[in-house]
Amino acid sequence: MSGLFSALGSLWDSVSTIFDPLCGTVGIFTLFGPGTILACGDTGWGDEIGLGLKVTIFVALSTLPIGLLVGFIVALGQQSEERSVRLAAGIYTTIFRGLPELLTLFIVYYGIQIAIQALLTSLGFGGSIEINAFFAGMLALSVVFSAYCAEVLLSAFRAIPKGQYEAGDALGLHRGRTMQLIIVPQLIRIALPGLGNLWMNLLKDTSYVSIIGLTDILRQTGIAVRVTKDAFFFYTLACLLYLLLAVVSSGALGLIDRWTKRSEARR
Repeated sequence: MSGLFSALGSLWDSVSTIFDPLCGTVGIFTLFGPGTILACGDTGWGDEIGLGLKVTIFVALSTLPIGLLVGFIVALGQQSEERSVRLAAGIYTTIFRGLPELLTLFIVYYGIQIAIQALLTSLGFGGSIEINAFFAGMLALSVVFSAYCAEVLLSAFRAIPKGQYEAGDALGLHRGRTMQLIIVPQLIRIALPGLGNLWMNLLKDTSYVSIIGLTDILRQTGIAVRVTKDAFFFYTLACLLYLLLAVVSSGALGLIDRWTKRSEARR
């Protein structure tokens, strides 16, 4: 089994190297960076910047599904007939929309360590505990994203007429099937513009994880600046990479938007 995992790891490394947009076989830095400060390998900073880009994308993509799921659950809670559930959902969104993202990151990163350390100490276990920076960053960004996502989804829920639920009941569908077949497709179409804006904000918010040691774009360019003293060049490069992610995201969101409206186009 270990041999299989090793083979899969080697295959993944080969594929990621070939398709790396910066230092891959046909990457930008590979084609245009040799002999410059952005050369790939030991002679330049291409590999480090490429790693930062991968980490930024991976953090954002890992945060997105968790934030969407939690946000959907919180939005449902805000519509619950149970007053205590509505109150808890409202408190959740108020707290994490009101706190600065950086403060939330610090609370999650250090708070979880303190809580686990206290728990282990009470159980008689010694030693220090350090939380993985990627996990802490993803969790903190997921919490913030889900709080804003819940409000966007709540507005989308309210835009769907109550008659849609009654139509599902008339067809003999239970509430779960009504939600899956009737409500959620409309919910996606209505909420997509707001969720798209949240995704753009999430891409920018990933820069906070550099503070807890994660090697994202901002941290890697910061290290390059301290070594080379060429701040303007590397921070401009960081801007271009974030803008590239924004442009690609805008294109993808446009395709998703056209896909969600395909039935309207046929009518």
